[in-house]
Amino acid sequence: MSMTSTISTEKFFLNAFDKTFLNSERRDLLLKISHQISEEYNNQGFVNLNFICTHNSRRSQMAQVWAFFAAQYFNLNIGSFSGGTEVTSFNRNTIKTLQKASVKFQLDDFSHQNPKYIISFKGISKTILGFSKRYDHPENKTPFIAITTCDNADAKCPFIPEAMYRFHLPFDDPKSAEGTELQNKTYLETNEQIAADVYFIFLEVNKKRC
Repeated sequence: MSMTSTISTEKFFLNAFDKTFLNSERRDLLLKISHQISEEYNNQGFVNLNFICTHNSRRSQMAQVWAFFAAQYFNLNIGSFSGGTEVTSFNRNTIKTLQKASVKFQLDDFSHQNPKYIISFKGISKTILGFSKRYDHPENKTPFIAITTCDNADAKCPFIPEAMYRFHLPFDDPKSAEGTELQNKTYLETNEQIAADVYFIFLEVNKKRC
């Protein structure tokens, strides 16, 4: 999959799932997350997911975007949000990587420090607002299930007392490759893994919904 040309969002989503290998440990974790989401969904008729990483700049933003797309793809009433313990900005390399999967970004509120973007997808009428924020920002609806995306130990990820449930779903930080010849490849691989994991979770929820 080339970073020099775009692919439809749906095709990227499906391809990422098809090509990504899940070991038994990762699969068990995704099943555990999907089971809890399913229980809440079948009991309440909706679920809010809040993807959380320290800076809310890369992995948590990708996860929010793919979870939003997955909710529309599977026609599930699941809200997708993201946040951090610090406010930074929606990283430009993250945006460029998502744009290669035909995710559209329209500047909504310009700020040198933290611009806001209206994020949309071909064939989907709903949009989401993307910007860096704290996990408890009013934009993030409650109650929510927290999914932390840090690649370090679970104990070092933010503690979220407001969450109904908290799961640790780690992804490697593509920031480590910035400024190197591996930058584009690393961002793409992270984007693919996140899309694949989100697809798996939502596929399981869709199977189990009442």
